[in-house]
Amino acid sequence: MKPIDPKDRRVANIHQAEFKPFVYPDGLALGDSVLQLDTSRELGEGFHVYRMPAGMTTRGHRHNGHEQFLVLEGELHESDGTVFRTGDLVFYRYGTEHNSYTPNGCLLAVHIAAVETPLD
Repeated sequence: MKPIDPKDRRVANIHQAEFKPFVYPDGLALGDSVLQLDTSRELGEGFHVYRMPAGMTTRGHRHNGHEQFLVLEGELHESDGTVFRTGDLVFYRYGTEHNSYTPNGCLLAVHIAAVETPLD
């Protein structure tokens, strides 16, 4: 095999790379941030690492495609009372509606198939 051209590969360390603030399409920013290497997709769509600061609650939203995430650090409390902890792998089906809260902050590896629709 021939060497991979540097323009065909991006590498970032999740503990050292700069995360970009996540801003909803209507301009609302809640303090969460995203590390995403695929710049051909909207920020927060496709595969990315998502950071929520302590005490943050996400906006209620509907999934327009499946979502899957792995909790890398911390814990995440869902609107139905379910608590996900480090190591939990979660799948949400297309059409699912929910929001999330983190008491002490969390870091997630996420794949979202399509941009979500805010509910509030």
